[in-house]
Amino acid sequence: MQTTIEAIWNNRELLKQEEHQLLIRQIIEDLDKGKLRVAEPLADGKWQVNDWIKKAVILYFPIQQMETMELKPFEYHDKMKLKTNFAQAGVRTVPGAIARYGSYISSGVIMMPSFVNIGAYVDEGTMVDTWATVGSCAQIGKHVHLSGGVGIGGVLEPVQAAPVIIEDNCFIGSRCIVVEGVHVGKEAVLGANVCLTMSTKIIDVTGSKPVEMKGYIPERSVVIPGSYTKKFEAGEYQVPCALIIGKRKASTDLKTSLNDALREHNVAV
Repeated sequence: MQTTIEAIWNNRELLKQEEHQLLIRQIIEDLDKGKLRVAEPLADGKWQVNDWIKKAVILYFPIQQMETMELKPFEYHDKMKLKTNFAQAGVRTVPGAIARYGSYISSGVIMMPSFVNIGAYVDEGTMVDTWATVGSCAQIGKHVHLSGGVGIGGVLEPVQAAPVIIEDNCFIGSRCIVVEGVHVGKEAVLGANVCLTMSTKIIDVTGSKPVEMKGYIPERSVVIPGSYTKKFEAGEYQVPCALIIGKRKASTDLKTSLNDALREHNVAV
């Protein structure tokens, strides 16, 4: 599959061949069923990004035709089918929840009115709360809580860009934004309005000196929005950052509310 997709990617004339279109559609079907993933965890805890699968998703668009889909009283006009058979998959979907075909949603997932895009992977027991969005190819772990209005960024191009990864048992607070391939480690808690891009400073303030990092939230971290002073030609201004204020205690129930996790670290909520 990978060899053929790479060949089609480099020569779009090959898209005209029926067997190549069938191969691309098979890959999207495998994504939809969770048999393939755009990114997958390895035994050593690292993640492998499968760029060729993202290429297959991109190649899927030009071989699809626009069509009208009616879900009365709603009507859609798009190239992508919507995901179906939620009851068979053991997924609860509240009216207003939409997932595109080619996204994988595991059993026990609850989708409030929300959106999951093609190529995304949402593992078992996760809550996708009201108006949360899971972008294309984003990887969401088991028993994650994506609170109301959370924006998990998608990525298709450039194909070498890593998708957003939210690992198991994370709690992502209301209106958080996680984009540009940021990786959130297991059991981390993000307070409301935390914004994480690959250029956002993540500052661990739990020790005697601040420790800065970018692009990764360590496991069990409790994170709140913060700011730091940056000098510009026009003067000094406050720039957003994320502050790691502590770690989830081993004794803390993994289902703890966001408020409880923050109160453990004496942060007003």
